[in-house]
Order: sequence, then C-alpha cells, then structure tokens
Amino acid sequence: MAKGPEKNTKNKALHTKLLNRKKSKLQEEKKEKALRLKTLITKMNQQNNSNEAEGK
Repeated sequence: MAKGPEKNTKNKALHTKLLNRKKSKLQEEKKEKALRLKTLITKMNQQNNSNEAEGK
C-alpha cells in the first residue's frame, strides 16, 4: 500500500504560532481600548460632576 506525501509539520507549526500571536495581539488591543474608554468615561464623569457643583 502506497503512503501519501509526508506532512509538512514545520509550516503547520509556524502557521499556528503566527495565528496565536495574532490572537494575543488582538486581545491586547481590545484590553487597551477598553481601558482607554474607561479612563475617558471617568474623566468625563468627574468633569460633569464638577460642572454641576459649580452650577448649584
């Protein structure tokens, strides 16, 4: 019985490594974006609170 061609595990390993790197990069960007939004929201809330305090 004839065997098929050998599997190219080197390329598969490199591809998996690249995909994992891409996934982790996207997760980091998502976390950074959420953190930026959170700080911006708190800053805006503080600004609104100070404006309301001055108006009263």
